[in-house]
Amino acid sequence: MSRSQGSSSSHKRKRPGLSSPSQSLTDHERKLYDVIRSKKDMGIWTRDMKKETNLPDNVVNKSLKALHAKNLIKEVVNIQNKGRKHYMATEFQPSKELTGGSWYVAGSLDTDFIRSLRMFCVKYIAEEKVATVEKVTELIRGNGAFAVEVTKQQVEEIVRALVLDDEVMEVKSNGMGEFGSVPVGNVCYKCAGKGHGGGVKAIIGAMASIPCGVCPRISLCTPDGVISPRTCVYYTKWLDF
Repeated sequence: MSRSQGSSSSHKRKRPGLSSPSQSLTDHERKLYDVIRSKKDMGIWTRDMKKETNLPDNVVNKSLKALHAKNLIKEVVNIQNKGRKHYMATEFQPSKELTGGSWYVAGSLDTDFIRSLRMFCVKYIAEEKVATVEKVTELIRGNGAFAVEVTKQQVEEIVRALVLDDEVMEVKSNGMGEFGSVPVGNVCYKCAGKGHGGGVKAIIGAMASIPCGVCPRISLCTPDGVISPRTCVYYTKWLDF
């Protein structure tokens, strides 16, 4: 129940050395490199770079090989279009829009991590009777079950999915009784009346069968965005079911 690889979404820059390989590029390589580098952490699809540079296919392909050999660019996985060749400058790390963020490893949804995190969220909310996202995050970090540090945002997204699945309820503290440890007015969570024993098994329920209810990227989903119902293969399969 561990996760051996974390993920990072920040586009950190590396300061090029004085003898940078980018100083010995042909005109075509320089033109292509400048276009790729200008896209920063979003990278660019090969078809788009051909349009922007107006270079013939054979020149683009040759230049890409040269830039890759000089470690100036790298191929990255775009979870929305895994079949497309996507490149970015090596000094950047892929954005969440490309990688799927912390829920993905090497372009694949980390279902074991999500399932384990769901289980622990339900477990600790049940044990605490009433708990805030901060408290659940603290407890999960303290149990040593994961090889990477679980973030508050990850817990928040999982708890939001649990609310949609009717496994937990979102409530506001009144500062009395079981809410005594939570300041008045603060949002907190408690297990739903149907019982918390179902845990992951509750996914079998009708609400959980809707992919949106368990999707960790639901907060980024918009009609015309990179993540949208129109491009979501899981939503399409659910509609066709």
